[in-house]
Amino acid sequence: MKNDLLELHLKDNEWPLDYIDHTRTIVRAVVFDNDGYFYFVRVQRDDDFGKTTLIETSGGGVEPTENLEEAIHRELKEELGVTVSIVSKIGVVNDFYNLIHRNNVNHYYLCKITSFGEKNLTKDEIEDFHLSTLKLSLDEALNEYEKCNCTPLGRLLYNREVPVILKVKELLYK
Repeated sequence: MKNDLLELHLKDNEWPLDYIDHTRTIVRAVVFDNDGYFYFVRVQRDDDFGKTTLIETSGGGVEPTENLEEAIHRELKEELGVTVSIVSKIGVVNDFYNLIHRNNVNHYYLCKITSFGEKNLTKDEIEDFHLSTLKLSLDEALNEYEKCNCTPLGRLLYNREVPVILKVKELLYK
């Protein structure tokens, strides 16, 4: 699938910018199955960002020994319990979390599930974020992002992920 890659540079208008002291390279995926459903994670947080329930694409930080594609395969296996084939790269969203002084470089992929298995969540993902899986249509996912757009972190995720979901709709349904 050939496409023009999405490239976004977003600011954090939710918290004041004091300084940025680190950059995190992250991989994220919009994941779908043979029946046309898409898989996201539900996150329930109560931390420095506040108490909130959110929707997010699956993914996480790239380990020093990994390339981007190795990281996306590992993250999807851990968080969703799925093996995938990468359909295409969607693009890169560069955003900031001023509250924790971090620049995020998010590499987004469109991935198709090839098999289901066991999740391998980290202790933090289980105990701090209460990660669970959501199986939705893209329109249902957009509605979830809209519902979660009422907190500062929810707005940051909305601004980062809704353009990605719209790009996927364009790629798959044009």
